[in-house]
Amino acid sequence: MNHAGVWTMFVKEVVDNVRDRRTLMSALFFGPLFGPVFFAVIMSMTLKMAISDSEKSLEVPVLGAEFAPNLLSFLSQNNLEPLLLGVDVVPEDLVRDGERAFVLVIPEKFAADFLKGSPAMLRLVTDKSDRDAGKDVSRVTSVLKSYQQRIALLRLQARGISPTVSLPVVIEQVDVSTPSARSVLILGMVTYFLFFATLMGGLYLAIDSTAGERERGSLEPLLTLPVSRAQLLGGKLAATCAFMVLSLLLTLVAFAVSLRYLPLEEVGMSANFGPLVVFKAFLVVLPFVLFGAALLTLVASFTRSYKEAQSYLSFVLLVPTLPIVFAGLYALKASAPLMLVPSLSQHLLITELMKGEPLNLVHAGISAGGTVALACVLTVFAARLYGREAILG
Repeated sequence: MNHAGVWTMFVKEVVDNVRDRRTLMSALFFGPLFGPVFFAVIMSMTLKMAISDSEKSLEVPVLGAEFAPNLLSFLSQNNLEPLLLGVDVVPEDLVRDGERAFVLVIPEKFAADFLKGSPAMLRLVTDKSDRDAGKDVSRVTSVLKSYQQRIALLRLQARGISPTVSLPVVIEQVDVSTPSARSVLILGMVTYFLFFATLMGGLYLAIDSTAGERERGSLEPLLTLPVSRAQLLGGKLAATCAFMVLSLLLTLVAFAVSLRYLPLEEVGMSANFGPLVVFKAFLVVLPFVLFGAALLTLVASFTRSYKEAQSYLSFVLLVPTLPIVFAGLYALKASAPLMLVPSLSQHLLITELMKGEPLNLVHAGISAGGTVALACVLTVFAARLYGREAILG
């Protein structure tokens, strides 16, 4: 192949898209920067709210507080402030009308049953359809269970029975995870934004160099140049790859910077996304760039107008990211067969890197080989389309 022809087409496509400032901003700035910043802001707000909720005092509406003063004291010791309600209120109506998220009801016979050593009834009136109140209800329920266990152990001790009798088995949990491994639980979607931004980097160039040129009528003059159609396609693919690589690099750097501002240390986590991880992730995703460029170019070659290409490729952007969703649903782990699936293999490899685990070179090789092989297949199909006269529309 005459590399001069490929280089000429590559320069032509790059220059044409650099001149289009709107396309350049969308491909190299909006996608690579908006995703990481948006992710970091949302996660930072979520973590800060979770930390604040666990530390702040929670108001607990109580009906019949006079029947269990010790219970109310226990609630206060656990950062739950009782709010005494009047005897004339109906707790079910308060919760149903949304005036209260929940109400703790202490029946009048609670004290008598408690003193007799009989099971003393408590009622927690809730609305399970209210998702916002779920975490508060769980917090109150957990404290009430702690009170239940404490009283049970004290009763055994008062009767001269060792409290350990009620604990025939003691379960000790040993957590071997590292702070960086735990952070993957909330940083697992980083790869989704990474692939999306990478594809966005080459989207507009792939559309403009195929459907756009066909619609403008500039494709036919290109085909008359002393450049083979294979060289023509090679130059377009190379330009698309160049924009995608630049978008990928910008996105990785943006994530490396933005993740530093997440309050992960306050919840026992840490973001393992330093320069070395960024470099390894860049190498891991490079084969996906070839696959993405070939896929975008192939689909765009079937369309006959810029708008039609946008419609189809907007859907195509979601296809490579779907395996990531399945990986999260089924908790998939890296294995040789899964390394043959583009985007999924890269996602699993990057997840391992973020956990602080060494890069499995065998898996990385299978991932790169499988992804490049599929990219070559798509490129062959695209070359056949360019070899037909129907490509002119």
